[in-house]
Amino acid sequence: MRKPAAAKPAMKKPGRVKAEAAEPAMDVAVGRRIRDLRRVRQFSLETVAARTELSIGFLSQIERGLSSPSLRVLATLADVLGVGIAALFGASPSADGASDQVVTRGVQRPELKLWRTGVSKQLLSPASSDNKLNLFLVHLEPGGSTGDELYTHDGEEAGLVLEGEMMLTVDSQTWSLKTGDSFRFASRRPHRFSNPAQDAKAVVLWVNCVTGAG
Repeated sequence: MRKPAAAKPAMKKPGRVKAEAAEPAMDVAVGRRIRDLRRVRQFSLETVAARTELSIGFLSQIERGLSSPSLRVLATLADVLGVGIAALFGASPSADGASDQVVTRGVQRPELKLWRTGVSKQLLSPASSDNKLNLFLVHLEPGGSTGDELYTHDGEEAGLVLEGEMMLTVDSQTWSLKTGDSFRFASRRPHRFSNPAQDAKAVVLWVNCVTGAG
């Protein structure tokens, strides 16, 4: 009687292995940027914890790249640090150190990947911690979401759905936005957004205007 052939070990797809390696590196880069901004402002972890209502332990984990923060948490931290969320991308204003960069090439876009929540943001406008107006391309994976909790931050935002569908909640009202639909609201109004589709990605052109940072 022939013995059944031994099963071959499953081979990991190269793309997934690469993604798994990149995800913790993204968390480390974001955490380092948050820590650097905090130190420049001479804020202690205790001060940031008190102002964000986040625990000191959780903040320490974020700064060390041991935790992947949600967009809500990042927006709260950016507010306390006095910057727009674009400043957390960790990109320098330009290769030559100039602060008046006008153009961002497609291959130069910094990306903030919140891989645990299925949300990623590409910064389309030139990177600078002093920018008040920033343009993003937001990708929402199937089921991707900012979370169940509504959140607020400084500024104003607007956007245009380029692909797919997005559920947007502002205050107590929720809208289903399809390709071609657009929106605008003050960021101090409690809000959240998600991709309700389970088999299609959503892409949104998103503008954030920071009014109180700087």
